[in-house]
Amino acid sequence: MDLFKIGVIAKMTGISVQALRYYQQRGLINPKQQLESGYRLYSADVIERIKFIQRCQSIGFALEEILELLNLQDDPNVKAAVVKQRVDSKLKLVEHKLSELRQLKTSLKQLSTSCSGEGYIGDCPIISSLWS
Repeated sequence: MDLFKIGVIAKMTGISVQALRYYQQRGLINPKQQLESGYRLYSADVIERIKFIQRCQSIGFALEEILELLNLQDDPNVKAAVVKQRVDSKLKLVEHKLSELRQLKTSLKQLSTSCSGEGYIGDCPIISSLWS
């Protein structure tokens, strides 16, 4: 089994050494071995784990949630419904945020259309609208 230092893993994954150390601190990745010199050595399978973490982050999962998913994956007795519930919960949160963003967009459009952008600030109702 090939073992790699963290710098090599960083180069292979495109993630900084600092980020990888943070992942380790959070329990997302673990070295296979620690040398007397203090160097930690990682197996090649940590690369796939890091790719999993990156994919999870890209769809909005926080590190705590990713750790939960990894822990679920490590338990063969976990039902698929548990993982689906995590994804459905994240989907519901995203849908709520999208709704809030649509409301924010509507409010900003109303403010923007209330002012022509011509003249001086006293001629623009945006500031006065925000004060009231």
